[in-house]
Amino acid sequence: MRELITGGNELVALAAIESGCRFFGGYPITPSSEIAHEMSVELPKIGGKFIQMEDEISGIAVALGASMSGTKAMTATSGPGISLKSEQIGYGFMAEIPLVVVDVMRGGPSTGLPTRVSQGDINQAKSPSHGDFCSIAIAVGNLKEAYTQTIRAFNLAEKYMTPVFLLLDETVGHMHGKALIPDFEEIKPTIYNRRAFSGDPKDYQPYAVPQDEPAILNPFFKGYKYHITGLHHAGSGFPTEDEKLSQNLIDRLFNKIESHVDDIVEYEEYQLDDAQIVIIAYGSVSLSVKEAIATLRKNGIKVGLFRPITLWPSPAKQLKALAQKFDKILVIELNKGQYKQEIERIIQRNVTFLGKANGRTISPTEIITKIKEF
Repeated sequence: MRELITGGNELVALAAIESGCRFFGGYPITPSSEIAHEMSVELPKIGGKFIQMEDEISGIAVALGASMSGTKAMTATSGPGISLKSEQIGYGFMAEIPLVVVDVMRGGPSTGLPTRVSQGDINQAKSPSHGDFCSIAIAVGNLKEAYTQTIRAFNLAEKYMTPVFLLLDETVGHMHGKALIPDFEEIKPTIYNRRAFSGDPKDYQPYAVPQDEPAILNPFFKGYKYHITGLHHAGSGFPTEDEKLSQNLIDRLFNKIESHVDDIVEYEEYQLDDAQIVIIAYGSVSLSVKEAIATLRKNGIKVGLFRPITLWPSPAKQLKALAQKFDKILVIELNKGQYKQEIERIIQRNVTFLGKANGRTISPTEIITKIKEF
């Protein structure tokens, strides 16, 4: 293990480089700008490329282009930037271009609270663009995960050929302290690189794959010709309006994710074995929850935590199991209940909620007070 004294955003940049990311395209925006800064310093040292574009739209456009050339790529922003990037994110979903999109969340909507913490982009990460698709979004909960979950985001993007959202709230992004992270030699064997077609170029059909698999996009400029488009397309990538091919394409964009949920979903269970009350929380809020649990248990109140790490697709199987075990469920978020809606949809009952949307965090004391109201 390595012990580093650093920040959450800086750990994202380190992990991206150690995942094999060699291109960053973006535009500065609070509270994610440290990621761009670190990438601008470190990428040139190893032959990578950093480019600050004129706006968020062009920032993701060049990152998608780099990915299409076979280079692992990343962009980083906050909620207003995701809004600007939405058209190109949709293109990434349709064309099946792997890309890590880091969103360090701040208050919204619109310009909102640029320097304050929020978890207001949860629904946006599920549906950042129009149309039908299936999103992958990971919520980072601490400094170590700023590193480990960035590695996983790149692996998932490459494995399922899709944009992947890496969600940090401002507290985690700007948290500074000691982080124990795996040595690179330990991480190296886990790095996943996208598949490539090695047969006769005349036989290459990048989108002609089974219904539970992602496209196989060979890098541009390597002799394999194909068409890439945001339109509905057939196996070759060329546009089509054929009703069966169009339906099969959208079904596959869902199936390649939904048929591998057990591989994609991660979560943490904390002191649930003997708990009588369960709190569901994610991101930096889970740190306050754990401190509150320690105090509550000293006072004889048995509380546990379920922390979804993969928010989308949601850990539906695990949430249903919680609902069968626990009568008392408290959901805590730094928003008006965006993930609470998903939890209630899955378990088919109402839960108790504690939330804020004013840019301030939720303290352990507030959690303890809420639990004592049960």
